Amino acid sequence: MFLAERIPYNQTNAFSKIAMDYLNGSENLKPFYSSPPTLQGIQEVIERKKLQPVNRTALVEVLKAQYQNVSTTDALKKNIDLLLSENTFTVCTAHQPNLFTGPLYFVYKVLHTIKLAEFLKRQLTHYNFVPVYYMGSEDADFAELNHTYVDGKKIEWKKEQKGAVGRMKVDNTLLQLVNELEGQLTAEVYGKEVIELLRRCYSEGKTVQAATFELVNELYGQWGLVVLIPDNAVLKAQMTAFFEDDLFNNTSSKIVEKTSEKLGEHYNVQANPREINLFYLKEHTRERIEEKGGVFSILNTSITFTKEEIKRELKEHPERFSPNVILRGLFQETILPNLVFIGGGGEMAYWLQLKELFEHYKVVYPALVLRNSFLVIEEKWKQKVQNLELSNADLFRNENELMKMIVTRYSENTIALNGNFEKAEAFYEQIRMQAEAVDQTLSQYVNAIKTRSLKDLEELEKKMLRAEKRKFEDHQRQIQKIKEVLFPGDGLQERVENFSWFYAKWGRGFIEELYKNSLALEQEFTILTEENN
Repeated sequence: MFLAERIPYNQTNAFSKIAMDYLNGSENLKPFYSSPPTLQGIQEVIERKKLQPVNRTALVEVLKAQYQNVSTTDALKKNIDLLLSENTFTVCTAHQPNLFTGPLYFVYKVLHTIKLAEFLKRQLTHYNFVPVYYMGSEDADFAELNHTYVDGKKIEWKKEQKGAVGRMKVDNTLLQLVNELEGQLTAEVYGKEVIELLRRCYSEGKTVQAATFELVNELYGQWGLVVLIPDNAVLKAQMTAFFEDDLFNNTSSKIVEKTSEKLGEHYNVQANPREINLFYLKEHTRERIEEKGGVFSILNTSITFTKEEIKRELKEHPERFSPNVILRGLFQETILPNLVFIGGGGEMAYWLQLKELFEHYKVVYPALVLRNSFLVIEEKWKQKVQNLELSNADLFRNENELMKMIVTRYSENTIALNGNFEKAEAFYEQIRMQAEAVDQTLSQYVNAIKTRSLKDLEELEKKMLRAEKRKFEDHQRQIQKIKEVLFPGDGLQERVENFSWFYAKWGRGFIEELYKNSLALEQEFTILTEENN
């Protein structure tokens, strides 16, 4: 169905400096992580993780309760049971419950998690490895999670709800979005199938986290992916000592600020700690906790606690305390026997701020792996690219660069002045030497004339190129359309488009092709081009 081509990440011009430096093993970043994203690095994490106690019984009991009313595959049941064994470890990715899973990269990071777990099992046969999707269902940024794009069209859930998005209820306004998608997708071969899938998972009255749980299970359950919703009293009870330390001593803030200051010498810092890195989570509320004069207040509410009251609240209701980005990773790595965290460039950046925090609390820091990335090119766009005699790798260039390539290739006129620039420089150097022989002070005067002249020549070259481009307006329109579709908003397709459009075209075969072409530790960008045989 697809032909796969891989290119280095740095050829895409789409990833941050910190992500590229991490992949390249930059010395600047080595102090900020424990083990590299290699097989040997993961083996080092295994040895450290063996020494960290994990409450496997509680984890499995919570998982079995979460899966109680959901159909499970044999592979999934086996993986949940394997988590009771001391020689079983997890490979984890995390993501919020975006509308209909949000951008395509969610699909890619989950499949990467599955593929890496399988790879590790083949390499390290005396251990078991379970892929886990850790759902960030406590996120309260509704404006970030309430929309997605399907074939360029924005689908948005306009709803007046507050608090954790995962706890929000599926209602008629959300179901209307499925109806809207039905009109858009059912003309495709598998359009009806994907609509039925969404309707089955997003039924009225369910929470968003339950709907997302079921959708992810239906898409990936066959490979044994375990979905964990950490919004749970049993799991959070394991964090009470950490949470208490954060509330009363602001330890995490002090540690992460120091790390961030060091990291900030070379890179933009992704996350900023607060004095208290916890939210209070109850019913339709998820608001920050602040302390002033011994009184703990829940912002935007009238709720307050004394020191003793909030200490008792934490002990009796740990589920009401929700970690922010600074403590979320610590929570994840405490409750899971985890070795690897798979995330995007932004996630990698904030994880690199956390190593010293993990060391302080004696929690094993995982190996970090940059998630897989794909560009999916349909047959019709493949033909347009080929007609322009461009390679798939060329598509990552900007529009001006592509037009310059085309004009240079097809123009009957010579546009570039490279050779003439060299001649001009040699000419002015000869004049400078002649003038300097007469009077040394004239050397700078000649250099100034040369600088102005070369600048004028550069402008001339640009004008020649613009004039020649006008002869290639049809080519430019084609390039603009290709870029608009494959790189929406001048960004990567995976950061915008939802999986449903591609599923409607190719069905489960699309997911299986992505699975087949997902990498483990190779760390390359994959271009998938549709092949109609």
